[in-house]
Amino acid sequence: MEPVSDKKRAIFDSMLELVRENGFHGCPMSTLAKSAGVAAGTIYHYFESKEQLIRELYVVTTGRMIEAMYEGINDTLPYKDSFFKLWMNLYRYYIANPNDLFFFEQFVHSPYNTYRHEEGHDAFHEKLFQFTEKGVEQGYFRSMDSGISGILVHSNIRTAARIKQFGKIRIGEEELGQIRQILWDGMTVR
Repeated sequence: MEPVSDKKRAIFDSMLELVRENGFHGCPMSTLAKSAGVAAGTIYHYFESKEQLIRELYVVTTGRMIEAMYEGINDTLPYKDSFFKLWMNLYRYYIANPNDLFFFEQFVHSPYNTYRHEEGHDAFHEKLFQFTEKGVEQGYFRSMDSGISGILVHSNIRTAARIKQFGKIRIGEEELGQIRQILWDGMTVR
């Protein structure tokens, strides 16, 4: 991933915050410019349109999610350990970066979502589905479509992070371990 300039980073960070507060439609470029501390023309220097900005921000955000998800995971780690580590890595990332999680959820349920189906623009799902497919191939998981297994894993992580963020239910390390174990048990071959 190429380095991001300070101004572009300010635009991205402000967009994430504004989307969390107002959704995509509540983020006019003038408000974004003011929030980012840049001139409106600066935004158009980096992005042709709001749509391009949102699409590029999706790629950048999911790139960070992938990096966090795979931290400390390598081919020498047993698959089950990798599964639990991936789960916790992504959970902790979402807790530390709630704007990224909210943006991701908004994007997936928006008209911009069609963009991610273009070749090479949905690396996050591709990586997650490859990881769960590896679990099927190695005989850990039941035979199922990698999209289904990836959705099960990711929705489980997102829901746990949301519950923690909203504070509705107490979730500590013990509860997180139970959640991961129940998911693993439900997906594995018996």
